[in-house]
Amino acid sequence: MPYRLITLSLFLSVTLFAQPRLEFLDRGVIALRTGAQEAFVSWRLLVTDPENAAFHLYRTVGNGEPQRITATAISEGTNFTDRDVPFSSPVTYRVERAEGSADAAGASFTLPARAPVRNYLSVPLRTPEGFTPNDASVGDLDGDGQYEIVLHQVGRGHDNSHSGMTTAPVLEAYELDGTLLWRIDLGRNIREGAHYTQFIVYDLDGDGRAEVACKTADGTTDGAGTVIGDGNANYVNDAGYILAGPEYLTVFDGRTGAALSTVDYDPPRHPDTESPTTEQLKAIWGDGYGNRMDRFLAGVAYLDGENPSLIMARGYYTRTVVAAYDFGGGALVKKWTFDSDDGNPENAPYAGQGNHSLSVADVDDDGRHEIIYGAMVLDDDGTGLHTTGLGHGDALHVSDLDPSRPGLEIFDIQERFDDAGAHFRDAHTGEVLWKKPSIKAGDDGEGPGRGLSANIDPRYPGNEQWVRGANIEGLYSAKGELISENKPPSCNFAVWWDGDLLRELLTGNTVTKWDWKNETVDTLLLAEGATSNNGTKSTPALSADLFGDWREEVILRSEDNRELRIYTTTIPTEHRFVTLMHNPVYRVAVAWQNVAYNQPPHPEFFIGPNMEAPPRRPVRLVGGK
Repeated sequence: MPYRLITLSLFLSVTLFAQPRLEFLDRGVIALRTGAQEAFVSWRLLVTDPENAAFHLYRTVGNGEPQRITATAISEGTNFTDRDVPFSSPVTYRVERAEGSADAAGASFTLPARAPVRNYLSVPLRTPEGFTPNDASVGDLDGDGQYEIVLHQVGRGHDNSHSGMTTAPVLEAYELDGTLLWRIDLGRNIREGAHYTQFIVYDLDGDGRAEVACKTADGTTDGAGTVIGDGNANYVNDAGYILAGPEYLTVFDGRTGAALSTVDYDPPRHPDTESPTTEQLKAIWGDGYGNRMDRFLAGVAYLDGENPSLIMARGYYTRTVVAAYDFGGGALVKKWTFDSDDGNPENAPYAGQGNHSLSVADVDDDGRHEIIYGAMVLDDDGTGLHTTGLGHGDALHVSDLDPSRPGLEIFDIQERFDDAGAHFRDAHTGEVLWKKPSIKAGDDGEGPGRGLSANIDPRYPGNEQWVRGANIEGLYSAKGELISENKPPSCNFAVWWDGDLLRELLTGNTVTKWDWKNETVDTLLLAEGATSNNGTKSTPALSADLFGDWREEVILRSEDNRELRIYTTTIPTEHRFVTLMHNPVYRVAVAWQNVAYNQPPHPEFFIGPNMEAPPRRPVRLVGGK
């Protein structure tokens, strides 16, 4: 039977006063031609909609009058297949709530005359010569209730462990029609590579328009052409590393790309000098050439339960430093800093526990977000909440992975070859509920390099878990039971794509579905002419619920690097949820998705067969023209 939201009369007590501030979104109507005379139309259910909201769909052909094409209001699902469509003229679809009152979030979408049959939107790019479109993020940069794209363009990059010269990282902002809004050149004193340039797109100050925040340096040129610091400075050494010079954190205006506030980056390489020696760096970070030191992460968290704070971090192999900032009145103000090596003996066990990504969620049920930093968690006030001591890993998933238990769970993998190659723990207490040992190390002597948690088998409550590497074989239930000797060949991203409540699998340019009966996969999407990013990691530019109903879109670059393609499902579904972007945990997950080793976003609630209704948490929306 279809899943619909039902009224929840009970909320967590803290939600009565903690209302996270989120962006206003319009109806997010999307239409795609799916056949000779057929179109698939989809739209958002918003957190402000009544729980029994029903919708009518109107179609306008050319310059004609709008015609209602729904005989009865749609109350199951938020999608519709329109047949007998005259594509010889432009066709516009508009969705309205059926209650008869004005729909402030109303929006329309127009298919051009003779629109092609395809399941993606094309966003033309102005990719600089020698560059390739890489990771992306979204935000409402102009406050109109629609997303724009911020794109990281990559020339020549290097991993921290490899020497060599790189090009300067470039950030660009695009409207969905391909209009280039601005370009930021981070300059030669920011090294290009997956672990260096972490950018956050979010409305940090509550003005209804998203800002962009990232690490900068002397020579960064903002979107208005203004140079930050000394534009002539060059701190790149002969090996291509940048181990000296000032370091900054800058917030840019999302509309113009102009720098709004710049502060010193916390922590610096060395507390006493901008030109530390190799020995000085090694004493603090564990090596003298910037490998461990220049591992950066970033995110957004509602540390007070209401307002988003910017999270910037440095280090996770050894010393770990995480700093939180608030942005308001045009200024960045530091909220707190956690440092595993600050001399506090309670912080020392938190060193060396971070992953190549982080996550953010309310793990202790107090209405405020915590920072899940691999095998450790920081509380909302910047103090340690728990650390397992299991060390660094490459994949991390946080959600209600086991709905039979109270609270949230964490699925993490361990790079160190040990008895916890994969582990599943209570997100609040850190109690390890089950773990699977690494069996055989790879050539690098390490444990597994990939791990995924997703609900792909309806026979077992909660998510299924599996990993790649270290000879940890099989598919495991949320209780750690081996439910199959076989597992999906993909262990990368998860995406809601088809019409049921199970999650599908995304890797490269392919979406597949695990056939749990036959233990094989079926291909649902093969995005011909498009390709993924980040080498063998095969990750999308972005995957998120960007428009239409609650299911997720996938952004891939075209093989010629001239466009981004936003793929969206055209499979009908009778299930419906409030747009996932109005769930604070999912929304901030989309913001940090581009960071280092990209991970798929999860909401704070479980989605699957026989699920309980997710809490419809009160939020405060800002923006919308």
